Amino acid sequence: MRFTMRNYKSAVAAFLFAASSLALPAAAEDDVAAQLMEELSQAETEQAANRLERQVRQEWAKSGSATMDLLLKRGQDALDVDDIDAAMEHLTALTDHAPDFAEGWHSLALVYYRAEMFGPAADALERTLALNPHHFGALRGLGAIFEQVDKPALAYDAYSRVLTLRPHDSDVIDALERLERRVNGQTL
Repeated sequence: MRFTMRNYKSAVAAFLFAASSLALPAAAEDDVAAQLMEELSQAETEQAANRLERQVRQEWAKSGSATMDLLLKRGQDALDVDDIDAAMEHLTALTDHAPDFAEGWHSLALVYYRAEMFGPAADALERTLALNPHHFGALRGLGAIFEQVDKPALAYDAYSRVLTLRPHDSDVIDALERLERRVNGQTL
C-alpha cells in the first residue's frame, strides 16, 4: 500500500502535536505511568532505562478491561510469530472496541508497519500520540516511517524527541548517527 499525502499530513500533524506537548505529565501518586516516565527521562544508565521502559510498557498495556487486555496480548503474540493476519484481526477488534486505548493503536501500527502499510501505520501512530503524547514507541515508529519514505529531517526530529523521553535508546542513537550527515550536512 502506498504512503499517501493525506496519511503523510496526518503523520506530520500527529508528530507536531506530540512535539508541542512533550512536557511530562505531573506525577500524581495514583498515576504510576507518569511517575515512571519522569524516572525514565532521568535514567542515568541503559540498564535503568530498560527496566523503567519495561515497567512503563506494562502500565500502558493495562486497558482496564480483561477482555481488551486479552485482545492486546493475542495480537502481540500473533505479531511475535509473524502471523500478520491474526495480529491485525485481534488488534483491529481491540481498537474498534476500545478506541481510547493508546497501546491498542500502537500495536496495530506495528502490524501495519510490518505489512509495509505505512499510511495506516502513520494513522495508528497519530491516534496513539493523540491519546498518549509521551508514547516514545509511537515517536520512534514515526521516525522509522519518515526514514522509509525518505523524510530524513522529520525522522531525525522524531528520533531526537524519543531521547528526551527515553534516553539511552541505542537503536535511536544509531538512527540519529545514520541520519546526521543527511540532515545537518557534512562538517569540514
